[in-house]
Amino acid sequence: MNWDPEGKPRKPDFIGIGAQKAGTTWLSQMLSQHPEIWTPPFKEVQFFNHRFIEEHRSWLPWHFKRAKANIQKRYETRGEDVPREVQKYLDRITREPMFTNHWYKLVFSPAPAGSKTLDVTPEYSTLPEEGLDFIAKFLPDAKFVYIIRHPVDRAISQLKMNLTRKRRKPASIEQWLAEVEDPVLVDRGDYRTYVPRWNARFTADRMLYLPFGMIARDPLGVLRRVESFFGIAPFDYRDVGKKVFASDNTLVVPDKARAALRAKLEPQFAFLDETFGKEFTSQFR
Repeated sequence: MNWDPEGKPRKPDFIGIGAQKAGTTWLSQMLSQHPEIWTPPFKEVQFFNHRFIEEHRSWLPWHFKRAKANIQKRYETRGEDVPREVQKYLDRITREPMFTNHWYKLVFSPAPAGSKTLDVTPEYSTLPEEGLDFIAKFLPDAKFVYIIRHPVDRAISQLKMNLTRKRRKPASIEQWLAEVEDPVLVDRGDYRTYVPRWNARFTADRMLYLPFGMIARDPLGVLRRVESFFGIAPFDYRDVGKKVFASDNTLVVPDKARAALRAKLEPQFAFLDETFGKEFTSQFR
């Protein structure tokens, strides 16, 4: 097991910051296989957004409670007991005080000496200005990856996820049109607001942007770009082409609702074309 029970608290070296529904789970699962990288046993540490986005704090206790239960269940399914050092770690990470600077460093403490550490939390992409100021000071050497997806596709994927979680299915076009008015669909993919914030603080040697469509067309090529950016050796990953979360095909967003989303998100397309160029944005799908 890639685990050092005597490891010291440390900050992460690499951060996957988003966007939501843009392949961050796939990226986390792939990089967790790399022998030079250590990832926490749960995806999404949620540290910076807890500190700087007040409305996120209401659901974060549930997030960690679920993560702990899922890890314990994986061991149970294999007929194994949770290793003592892992259980001790989980108990500490889910016990107050949480979300302090020291707590965040404790999250990465089991990383073996010589390894690099990774935190993939898509909510980080939506941080306010003061949150990025804090990151710039707190993580002066970290590198960041931001996967950008076609704005409408991303919003629809998020909408389907939210509806599935709430066990709700719109029954009319009017209900669908009401659903696409949810401001959270725009916020998580508001590249026009968030990308300039990151670019103002982190230069290209520390911030890698990738178009989402490359994951489907050339997943190994994506990983090679990330490896090169992080300065780690190429690795032979398992299941690089496996889709992590399949969409619910029973939820079909009507064309009228999709068109309403497109109109709402039109400024995002103009911003992305201007910022990254047509070659980049042509690879969103």
